[in-house]
Amino acid sequence: MLDDFISGKKALFKDGVHMELRAQENRNRHIALVQGSLTSNSRSEVSGVCARVYKNGVYGFSSMAECSSLAAETVLKAATENAMFMDRHIQKNKGAFPVIPAGQIPVGKVISDTEQKRYLEFCKELDAYIAGTYPDLSSRSVIMRADSMEKILCTSDGYNGHTTSPRVHIIFSFNTESASGDPVELYTPVGGFGNFEDNFSDPALLYPEIDKLYETLMHKREGVHADAGYKTVVLGGFLSGMIAHEAVGHTVEADLVQSGSVAGPNLGRRVASELVNLVDFAHTAFGKPAPLPVFLDDEGTPAEDAVLIKDGILTGYLNSRESAQHFNMNPLGNARAWSFSDEPLIRMRNTAVLPGKDKLEDIIASVDDGYYLINTNNGQADLTGEFMFGVTMGYEIKKGKLARPILDTTVSGVAFDMLKTVDMVSDEVIWTCSGTCGKKQPMSVGMGGPALRCKIMIGGR
Repeated sequence: MLDDFISGKKALFKDGVHMELRAQENRNRHIALVQGSLTSNSRSEVSGVCARVYKNGVYGFSSMAECSSLAAETVLKAATENAMFMDRHIQKNKGAFPVIPAGQIPVGKVISDTEQKRYLEFCKELDAYIAGTYPDLSSRSVIMRADSMEKILCTSDGYNGHTTSPRVHIIFSFNTESASGDPVELYTPVGGFGNFEDNFSDPALLYPEIDKLYETLMHKREGVHADAGYKTVVLGGFLSGMIAHEAVGHTVEADLVQSGSVAGPNLGRRVASELVNLVDFAHTAFGKPAPLPVFLDDEGTPAEDAVLIKDGILTGYLNSRESAQHFNMNPLGNARAWSFSDEPLIRMRNTAVLPGKDKLEDIIASVDDGYYLINTNNGQADLTGEFMFGVTMGYEIKKGKLARPILDTTVSGVAFDMLKTVDMVSDEVIWTCSGTCGKKQPMSVGMGGPALRCKIMIGGR
């Protein structure tokens, strides 16, 4: 754990300006076995200290790749000088932020450093099971990824805290061939928030996940191409989570709203059916810990849930302290930085569509001719809310029953149009937190949702 060498520096803070001092360490661990051969075996730590100072609408920022008392004093002095210089020459004269009462977030989960040998042995046992049980696979890979962010934050106003965010996943990827000789691939991640020992104890406990992936792959190899067109579909929770993050979440980030996103003119207007509710959860969701809990952002704002869509109406944005002041909203803890050398940006945390009242089996039974789309491997959207996502697993729905599996395809549309077609929402949310959002800086995020019945454009051959 990081030593706290910055709390005592608050005596150096100047009156009349907002000041942030942050020490941070990022750790990354990676193991990759491809066909049983070790192709990656890496460990890295990046640490340092930074300071950011806000004065009348401008920021000064400074960072140093050193964790020490002297480094803290150095970056604080440099950031203050930068802010004062910018204020003198730019003269935005915006005034100070509204004050956030002082508080303290307690020390987060202790980050344990598992030996690389333990990672490797665990992955080798899993690979041996796959090789021995499913020798007919064209190729296989077992990948272990562990990363963590640890931060100590002191601010001139707002909350201070010592926060941690460890997560670890093992990704299984299988390849085979269809009857026509075309490659067919599927992958699945397992794991989540916490240290390695919190998520994994015995390789044998993961065998059912491996068996399920293989069985699904065998279904997929018999798949057919979807018929392209505007179709009635049931989007599984991973797909609705991708919609929530990529196609809606980014459009409501206030800095992107100021850049012209579609959410700007739609605040307070209907953007989805009345069945759709969407929230960016901070640290607790549905009475349980969120996939990647965030208790404090990097501006000293304690994290709270941000309600973005309520009963189909766009109700809010994701904000920093500066953008919240601009839009006359409350900051809810969405300004986060990936590394000590990064300034905080407006970022999502755990973004999800809320569950409804329908059972998944009833939703499928209600579709006469359409598709049930389950897994996705990528997605992209722009500031208009227009999106395109890859679909790696799905099934035809014929007369209310699942039929043939389909091969890889895509779905596309405009989020605020597509969401207006939602007429059934399942009662179970499926989460994932294995991905990384890439808005200028990477950032670990969670996303999720229930199954949605809607209309969407699906690709074909």
